[in-house]
Amino acid sequence: MLDWITSPEAWAALVTLTAMEIILGIDNVVFISLVVQKLPPAQALRARQVGLSAALILRIALLFALTWLIGLQQSLFSAFGHDFSWRDIILMAGGAFLIAKATQEMHGALEGEDEPEADDGPGAYAQRAFMAVVVQVILLDLVFSVDSILTAIGMAEHLAIMVLAVIIAVSIMFAASGPLSAFIAAHPTTKMLALAFLVLIGVTLVADGFGAHISKGYIYAAMAFSVMVEMLNVAASGRRRRRIAARHAGEQQ
Repeated sequence: MLDWITSPEAWAALVTLTAMEIILGIDNVVFISLVVQKLPPAQALRARQVGLSAALILRIALLFALTWLIGLQQSLFSAFGHDFSWRDIILMAGGAFLIAKATQEMHGALEGEDEPEADDGPGAYAQRAFMAVVVQVILLDLVFSVDSILTAIGMAEHLAIMVLAVIIAVSIMFAASGPLSAFIAAHPTTKMLALAFLVLIGVTLVADGFGAHISKGYIYAAMAFSVMVEMLNVAASGRRRRRIAARHAGEQQ
């Protein structure tokens, strides 16, 4: 069972599969980093822990249910010249949820959000908010897990390699989610960019469900370019604030 440990090909497959799982997990990390913004720091940490633990459990469970998972790709019905499977339906539902959620958050950011009234006390409201975030994260975990594992099938011959790759990838995702969430909180303009990413990801999931596959390479290249431009904006904004502060300090002296 562990004979793969001495195989260079197996280690190469582990590295490749881990890298792919990390790349495919970017969508998940962005979503989690955004939805925990409204929670207090302690609850935000718990929400990330619960959400990514659920992602890990779902991915490993799907790996042990490969036969059932592959069956999700079997045609259920045909419409608009396309054979729809359970995988397509899951992707379309997840994509539609992402689009709706990101649009709602954009509207709230632009129009301003009123704090909801906590009729049964702030503690109960905080608990409901925490549970709402966890439920949203787990639902999207299911969508991203199905897409991730189906993409990974065939890249490695040993189940142990696939499980180990998933564990490493989710661990890195958890390590990255905290700093990313803190960065978005410290730089509000990046939140709108992250929401735009979620809309883009949602559209690609819906399109994939309808059989119009869009290469993830194009999506991630566009996201990387946008992030680079935003980093330049953040750096320029920081320099402007420092110059203004230095000028005011000089005038006061």
